[in-house]
Amino acid sequence: MTEPAYVAVDWGTSSFRLWLVDRAGQVLAERRSGEGMLAAAKVGFPAVLQAHLAAVQAPAHLPVLVCGMAGAKTGWVEAGYVDTPARLSAVLKQAVRVPGEARDIRILPGIAQRDAKAPDVMRGEETQLLGALGLDAAGEALVCMPGTHSKWVRAKDGTVERFSTFMTGELFSAVSRETILSLAVAGADDAEDVASFKAAVKAAFDAPAFAANLLFTARSRQLLFGGSPAAARETLSGTLIGAELAAGLSGAVPQAGVQLIASGRLAALYRLAFEALSVTAKTVDADEAVRRGLSMAAAAIWTN
Repeated sequence: MTEPAYVAVDWGTSSFRLWLVDRAGQVLAERRSGEGMLAAAKVGFPAVLQAHLAAVQAPAHLPVLVCGMAGAKTGWVEAGYVDTPARLSAVLKQAVRVPGEARDIRILPGIAQRDAKAPDVMRGEETQLLGALGLDAAGEALVCMPGTHSKWVRAKDGTVERFSTFMTGELFSAVSRETILSLAVAGADDAEDVASFKAAVKAAFDAPAFAANLLFTARSRQLLFGGSPAAARETLSGTLIGAELAAGLSGAVPQAGVQLIASGRLAALYRLAFEALSVTAKTVDADEAVRRGLSMAAAAIWTN
């Protein structure tokens, strides 16, 4: 049986993912839960981690490498930031060891953009970038990482030059649940309305300044011309994503197109959005990207 070499953890705001990994980077066991930073802060980070380590029978000597919100100021131990322009290799070198723990536990830093006109931070996405682009990446890359807070990153030769955060996922949740538009999407089933989604993406991309108006059409069109709750939901989603893409694609797009780091439904939605705009996008699975990034970081920390 393959021996485990380390434990990799992606600790988000509301999610927890743990992998028991061997020296070849193969996953031997996996754990997922909703015990993200917010929940772990109440229970205690050591207790949450130990419960999952016990569940995968991780030996007591096995080191643990963590990325994500566990390293935030309100997390377990603050891991700080690497400032832009940030070489991805610098992220590996600034991992912070958790004090007072018998086990060697390290937390990777995030990346900060200390620009007074466009301040921004990321934590966890830097590890996905590392896994998707690698340490020796050559040329320019435009990367889209959808999520509750989507990130758009411009990188060159393994260096993150600039990035922007868009609250697309959180806005969709708030608008569809907490505004009058909740009436339009009430009762929406799992059926997809690709035509409505693509039309909304293109409308918002062409006129992002009208995004707030375009959102309301999900309600007004339904009242005046009919339409399903699913169509209204896709209109909201497409409008918010289209407005995001209008900003993310506002600069030059590399010849290779956009690197899309995403999984599941988000990957499918953003592929449709890029297709609606005739933009080339290459998809990298988000889980695979973060695991590769953590594997590269573990190799750099514990084999050097």
